Amino acid sequence: MEALVQLNFPSFQFKLRAQGNATGIWDEIRRTWLVLTPEEWVRQHLIRYLIHNCGAPATLISQEYPVRINALPQRADVVITQRNGQIAFLAECKAPEIPLSGEVWAQAVRYNSLLQADFVMITNGIHHAIRRYDRTSGCYTPMQEIPDLSPLFRV
Repeated sequence: MEALVQLNFPSFQFKLRAQGNATGIWDEIRRTWLVLTPEEWVRQHLIRYLIHNCGAPATLISQEYPVRINALPQRADVVITQRNGQIAFLAECKAPEIPLSGEVWAQAVRYNSLLQADFVMITNGIHHAIRRYDRTSGCYTPMQEIPDLSPLFRV
């Protein structure tokens, strides 16, 4: 198995295994083995962080959430839905070597034009950018860190 890049997240334990010429990682949300790509490494860290550090219920997290843009099927990397069905959080993950450019942010905003998430994040595992979305003004306000999301999921 190849060496894995240290990300700017707390250290988490993952189940890894050799899968032919690749490495597999156990996805606890989907309950399946996935090929461990650099982007998947970032996504799995983000999901663990959201659950263990931000109060997001694992049962409300979706991966590769379908989004239709101009009749073309797209997929948002991580989406957290509130119990009432409203999207609370949207994240677009990139491999660590991919810079968080305006193009990456534009991709997340395109997805959010349909999903209307309260929080939108882009990350490459090393750098993170998160903004709060105001539905009334349509503006995004930068935030210093991912907030405690648990109040969004209280019944």
